[in-house]
Amino acid sequence: TVMAYDRYVAICKPLHYGTIMSSRACVKMAAAAWSSGFLDALLHTANTFSIPLCQGNVVEQFFCEIPQILKLSCSDTYLRELGALVVTLCIAFGCFIFIVLSYVQIFTAVLRIPSEQGRHKAFSMCLPHLAVVSLCVSTAMFAYLKPPSISSPALDLVVSVLYAVVPPTVNPLIYSMRNKELKDALK
Repeated sequence: TVMAYDRYVAICKPLHYGTIMSSRACVKMAAAAWSSGFLDALLHTANTFSIPLCQGNVVEQFFCEIPQILKLSCSDTYLRELGALVVTLCIAFGCFIFIVLSYVQIFTAVLRIPSEQGRHKAFSMCLPHLAVVSLCVSTAMFAYLKPPSISSPALDLVVSVLYAVVPPTVNPLIYSMRNKELKDALK
């Protein structure tokens, strides 16, 4: 969300970039991102530790993931899951809406740029971020919103790797594709 806002200010308000994206503003945005992530993680952690486990404590994954822990519970976890899901979805949906609105403004401004070179430069600045966000959002949505009827240990493992490992791994590659030397080396 912060990167989308940074791109928005850089493209739509370039003359005001230094004023809008001051170090104070960056600290506030970083603090907001970290605190919302921390509070969401705290909610999930507290929720997880309050669940009584009666089916052992072995998780059939390579890391402890909430859906896998909930399968070990012997109590009804519906309200706990619903509460945690609502809070997480509110945070994620707010960020998603902000990203979409930022990019609508960006693309509107970019399409008004008269030179093709200017449009290409602006798009090349935004598309790597959109690729990473799309990969992360689509895999996480599939992981957490897939119906339980298609759930299997193997599929759960593949999906969790997709959203937890693949986006951070390809992130540097996607962002470095703007680097001419790397493009030449890959060719």
